[in-house]
Amino acid sequence: MTKLNSKIPDGAIETKWAKYRSTVPLVNPANKRSIEIIVVGSGLAGSSAAASLAELGYKVKCFCFQDSPRRAHSIAAQGGINAAKNYQNDGDSIFRLFYDTVKGGDYRAREGNVYRLAEVSANIIDQCVAQGVPFAREYGGYLSNRSFGGTQVQRTFYAAGQTGQQLLLGAYSALERQIGLGNVKMYSRHEMLEVVTIEGKARGIIARDLVTGKLERHFGHAVLLCTGGYGNVFFLSTNAMGCNVTAAWKAHRQGAYFGNPCFTQIHPTCIPVSGDHQSKLTLMSESLRNDGRIWVPKQKDDTRKPKDIPEDERDYYLERRYPAFGNLVPRDVASRAAKERCDAGYGVGASKMAVYLDYAAAIERYGKAQANKLGIHNASPQQIIEMGKDVVKEKYGNLFEMYAKITGEDPYETPMRIYPAVHYTMGGLWVDYELMTTVPGLYALGEANFSDHGANRLGASALMQGLADGYFVIPYTIGSYLSADIRTKAIPTDHEAFVTAEKNVQDTLDKMMNIKGTKSVDHFHKRLGKIMWDKCGMARNEQGLKEAISEIRALREEFWKDVRIPGIQNELNPELEKAGRVADFLELGELMCMDALERKESCGGHFREESQTEDGEAKRDDDKFSYVAAWEYKSQGSFEVHKEELKFDIVHPSQRSYK
Repeated sequence: MTKLNSKIPDGAIETKWAKYRSTVPLVNPANKRSIEIIVVGSGLAGSSAAASLAELGYKVKCFCFQDSPRRAHSIAAQGGINAAKNYQNDGDSIFRLFYDTVKGGDYRAREGNVYRLAEVSANIIDQCVAQGVPFAREYGGYLSNRSFGGTQVQRTFYAAGQTGQQLLLGAYSALERQIGLGNVKMYSRHEMLEVVTIEGKARGIIARDLVTGKLERHFGHAVLLCTGGYGNVFFLSTNAMGCNVTAAWKAHRQGAYFGNPCFTQIHPTCIPVSGDHQSKLTLMSESLRNDGRIWVPKQKDDTRKPKDIPEDERDYYLERRYPAFGNLVPRDVASRAAKERCDAGYGVGASKMAVYLDYAAAIERYGKAQANKLGIHNASPQQIIEMGKDVVKEKYGNLFEMYAKITGEDPYETPMRIYPAVHYTMGGLWVDYELMTTVPGLYALGEANFSDHGANRLGASALMQGLADGYFVIPYTIGSYLSADIRTKAIPTDHEAFVTAEKNVQDTLDKMMNIKGTKSVDHFHKRLGKIMWDKCGMARNEQGLKEAISEIRALREEFWKDVRIPGIQNELNPELEKAGRVADFLELGELMCMDALERKESCGGHFREESQTEDGEAKRDDDKFSYVAAWEYKSQGSFEVHKEELKFDIVHPSQRSYK
């Protein structure tokens, strides 16, 4: 008998959310004023949730480890945000967004959650426009759309190449308004190090002031984790260096099940690794695949400059293999295709682990359109190119500037070199339809939960999910829990549970500081990352995963004997912060490999080499693996898996084809 209850409402999928909202228990305004809610994380999900709940009248505390909510990693999302508004009149609809998302996730997501996400997507755009988010507009004033992977419609709204930053500024403004009104108390430079549970319910957190090193106790009737993903378990990823799994992992150790941890996304459009000195990788937005063409030379080990390779000697391999979608296939498909070409000897650049992303055709196309618009009917090729560059600069300019600064090459003149890299994590804390984890009163929003993307996330859907959860889902669903908790008074933080939780945190910090080993935190993190990338990265197999589990266990043991943390505990100490996060990654990495080993199929971002079609595509096993793997923590290195069966009443699983 499964312990999991997804709480998906009954009825037709089109009416589930409307019926839920109309019947969910409510908390009256007077009672909201005496209920305290803790929000951990202040990115899109955290800021929008904190602002929305405070607007409703709840007393909110919001925590972030950055010096300002504006520093949240949500700013790094560049390309856009999906919504089913059908401005292009090209056949889009709520159902099509729902269908594309379920299919794009390789049929490993819940239909109920995904339909709700598609349903509220249009509201997000209206909310953000009202906040002043400067979305790109067409000449007539309408909001502009562009294409993203995994779809055949244009539904992605954008603000040049800085959509995440602009959306975060909108949510940040809403949050700051509530801070100014006294409805939200903001704790920046604070890191959550433990969830406090009392009688089985989440009742607060232990946080560390990262400036003074002091531990603090905070009570809340409910705790919301909006802390992002865990891609940095691979060390090199597109995530900011501070991104971590600590908050989610502490919740996991307190009883919150971890869903599908092996589902990680490899993004196909990143600047390739240049050497061992790197601490992170740089993402070139997927929006660039909207107009750019991806290719490699047809000749192996071709050393010619890209401009010297004639058109008939180029292999536009995505257009060749997937003619219906071309360069806009989903990320997992594009990533594996790039790896296959490079492994076969067709890679470019010094490392030969890169492919070209070429804008020459787009520049010419835009230039001709601009010439026609200006009535220039005899424009020279050079004029066309210059006008085309201006159009591309307006749409993608900051991305091109970023590439030029990092590589020293002009992407307007020579194709960009790209290669897949770790990006987003579809796995996360298991949550039900109400976004509650298996610990009552503990919620997970945005990338911190597992719920909406299955085994692969379509581009521009991360921003959509984060804002949907914060603005339009949690304000309703949290009432279901809090309406039965209105008689609970604020629990003093000298309660035994808070004292014990703080002592456990303190003991762990003392233990780390007293190791006084010989190797840096980064030394262990890099070694873990290499194990994960080599054996649980773009491709996995049984032998490699078993080896990885053994190697991670040995590395973890070495970490706790030989890590060196300089400085002292009660001061600003970034190395101590990193050590705690890497300690959690060393436990998570083992679980990821165990989950990947258990799932003997290929689906989305999880590619088991033993399970592929004759032409190298992912081969699912729907009879055995149409479930969410929700892992329960027993003790270090010991986990029990629970399975939530996935039922597909609307979008019936089939071999995913983009040809």
